[in-house]
Amino acid sequence: MIDLYTWPTPNGHKIHIMLEETGLLYKVIAVNIGAGEQFEADFLKISPNNKMPALVDPDGPDGQPISLFESGAMLIYLAEKTGQFLPSDARGRYEVLCWLMFQMGGVGPMLGQAHHFRAYAPEPIPYAVDRYTNEAGRLYGVIDKRLADRDYLAGDYSIADMATMPWLRSYERQGVDIDEFSNLKRWFDAINARPAVQRGLEVLKEHQRKPGEQIDDKAREIMFGAEQYKRR
Repeated sequence: MIDLYTWPTPNGHKIHIMLEETGLLYKVIAVNIGAGEQFEADFLKISPNNKMPALVDPDGPDGQPISLFESGAMLIYLAEKTGQFLPSDARGRYEVLCWLMFQMGGVGPMLGQAHHFRAYAPEPIPYAVDRYTNEAGRLYGVIDKRLADRDYLAGDYSIADMATMPWLRSYERQGVDIDEFSNLKRWFDAINARPAVQRGLEVLKEHQRKPGEQIDDKAREIMFGAEQYKRR
């Protein structure tokens, strides 16, 4: 059974969904990022960049345990382990990987900054709000155009779709009107309706902040203040 260290964030949901889609057995180990549990020494041995999710699979590629951090790498690992959601032919594989890297290098970081400056920054910074809100809209446009003539980002439903969809669930917080992107919305709704996706999104749901709910000062300091930048 895979040990999954996680929290109900977009990156956590990527792996919850993949594990539900593949049917692999896993145990959820909550890492409360608002309480600073990501900085504990045992977790840092698995995830040296103090980010979640991370996993430990006792049955690694050589039959020995393997630990993994970075959600994109984890998706590739789980796809290769199960032979699902990543094509075996080179052309199809690289198409999926391109869109997975698009999420890892663009969608996640840029929408994360939109979240931060629109909702979490201690004071409004108009330049930052405008920059990341505009970039969020641009990225939605890239996805919408891609989906104009296809059902999924890279051929069949894949880890690229699983990686991207959770980041778009908070479109309102990103300053985006999803109804302006009809192809993306069709794709989003189709993925959201999958039973495995629905199960994945329920993982640790009781700990997920409700829309409009603010984080307290202690959690803000842990996640965005000096505590985050200590050398460990």
